[in-house]
Amino acid sequence: MMKLLVLAVLVAGAYSCGLPTFPPVVKRVVGGEDVRPNSWPWQISLQYNRNGEWRHTCGGTLISADWVLTAAHCISSSNTYRVGLGKHNLKEDELGSQFIPAGQIIVHEKWNPFFIRNDIALIKLQTPVTVSDSVMPACLPEAGFLLPHNAPCYVTGWGRMKTGGPIADILQQALLPVVDHATCTLPDWWGGQVKDTMVCAGGDGVVSGCNGDSGGPLNCQSADGAWEVHGVVSFGSGLSCNFPKKPTVFTQVSSYMDWISAQMVYY
Repeated sequence: MMKLLVLAVLVAGAYSCGLPTFPPVVKRVVGGEDVRPNSWPWQISLQYNRNGEWRHTCGGTLISADWVLTAAHCISSSNTYRVGLGKHNLKEDELGSQFIPAGQIIVHEKWNPFFIRNDIALIKLQTPVTVSDSVMPACLPEAGFLLPHNAPCYVTGWGRMKTGGPIADILQQALLPVVDHATCTLPDWWGGQVKDTMVCAGGDGVVSGCNGDSGGPLNCQSADGAWEVHGVVSFGSGLSCNFPKKPTVFTQVSSYMDWISAQMVYY
């Protein structure tokens, strides 16, 4: 599968996309778990300032030295944002972590919050990251690529551990097999609410993304071992985070490659 690395050489060619120094410990079993530290080095914590305190609100994905991919619904014009990189435990000061203010924020011009369409946004960091073992970009998929049914992908984030529960302190990962479009649009699944610019994953009624995971990546490993971000956490069931036949729905990154490239060139 072709990968797009927007910044061809980040630091003298020392790092490439999607190949963490500390590979994630992934098991094809159901259940969320603490991640191996720094094994998803493109995962970011999007934080907003409230009364002088920075608070986690959403996830996101580092896709180049100075660009982050997240969800449109994570962005409010009334907030000031920063991006936390190289984080494992949000409650601790950690060696190698970086906090960079958000610069330009681009929400998709056709974002529709009522019908949840085009739920995608880009954040240009005020200064480029220092790429390291704990901070490096994910790869992006080829435009138009469709994941096969049951592809073993992983959602990562600091979202709620269960419906109504607190957000996680330690970054979590969970296996979410892809649900193909034909299945996800069945009447007893998501029906017509899911469009072909979205990708579904999960739906077993046990494991899912949840509040606080929004904007974060659906990580899928390509044949050459590199990790690509194929989805941006968009929405789930209002009944509960892990309601049966209501898989987590992601904005499908491969449907927006032209838009992503155009924004990064323009800004």
